[in-house]
Amino acid sequence: MNDEQIAKVAHEVNRAYCKALGDMSQQAWENAPEWQRNSAIKGVAFHRANPDAGPDHGHNAWLREKEADGWKYGPVKDVKKKEHPCFVPYDELPVEQKAKDFLFREVVRQLA
Repeated sequence: MNDEQIAKVAHEVNRAYCKALGDMSQQAWENAPEWQRNSAIKGVAFHRANPDAGPDHGHNAWLREKEADGWKYGPVKDVKKKEHPCFVPYDELPVEQKAKDFLFREVVRQLA
């Protein structure tokens, strides 16, 4: 599978996990904004290039990418303001959010 195909699976796993938590805000891959799809593809590329990297490293790579794109912390995800509640160091993430990093990494590991 290529990076985009793996990213689609990882995205859909994340979407299902979010639904299980009561978060219905995630759109299907086909309807997700381009920036979100690109972010997932970059996450796949990171884990493929760094197969021993832990979920914390994946989050930190995501954090650096978001920061470079002008994002900052905000209590609610707001695309227009470029604010995200997960824009914090990995150790400060709630366990429910850390789980998403574990799931993403494992999808990449299994499908790469």
